[in-house]
Amino acid sequence: MTGASAAPVISIEGVSKTFGVGGDSEVVAIRSISMDVREGEFVSVVGHSGCGKTTLLKMISGLIAPTRGSVTVDGKRVVRPLASVGFVFQSPLLMPWRTALENILLPIELLNKDPRSFAERASQLMESAGLGGFEKMYPRQLSGGMQQRVAIARALIHDPEILLMDEPFGSLDELTREEMGLELLKITERMGKVVVFVTHSVPEAVMLADRVVVLSPRPATVKLDLQIACKRPRESSIRSDADYIRYCETVRRSLGLSRLSE
Repeated sequence: MTGASAAPVISIEGVSKTFGVGGDSEVVAIRSISMDVREGEFVSVVGHSGCGKTTLLKMISGLIAPTRGSVTVDGKRVVRPLASVGFVFQSPLLMPWRTALENILLPIELLNKDPRSFAERASQLMESAGLGGFEKMYPRQLSGGMQQRVAIARALIHDPEILLMDEPFGSLDELTREEMGLELLKITERMGKVVVFVTHSVPEAVMLADRVVVLSPRPATVKLDLQIACKRPRESSIRSDADYIRYCETVRRSLGLSRLSE
């Protein structure tokens, strides 16, 4: 994480998104959201289902355009999908006929680059993600957690500046989910990535993030932008930390939830 004085990598200014504009089924998904994400920051975004979290990620990546307002990355307005972004979805979305290594190298092929020149980087990413020795395995031979590790390595293979993650651990069991979260922190901190991480889990959001942004129910607005000052590197023991517990309760109150046990 860098200081607050650093120039933002991502700047979202007065962004709104309406689907079906002018039609009978017009839906306002997001209304007047403004926020910045700075170099090296890990920002978790939480909110109730259907509040526009995924829509926000897609606008940052350039997959969809805002109805009003602007999104800029490195000072340039986003008008098309960005090569500087890696996107990880809730489902790994691996090609079943490709090995783990071949799945990781897929973005390189789509960018019309020579996969052979990225072979060493792919191997390094597999080692970092705990996948060493599984290069020739097919998705059906891998556990859910290992498949998601492949998806993360795939998103990082072209060395994107920004990693956007849409509930990437939502389908995993609790133990695997916590393990994956801590592994993600090691990888992204070592590589200095900007991360915007969507999750429904308040404990996960607080454990991983430098900041937690809470969105209101649709149409989404920013209800809370909370700095998380827990020390790094983060470990599982953080769950017993008084500050961590206080941050979780602050986020829960913003979501309208009563206190729950950890």
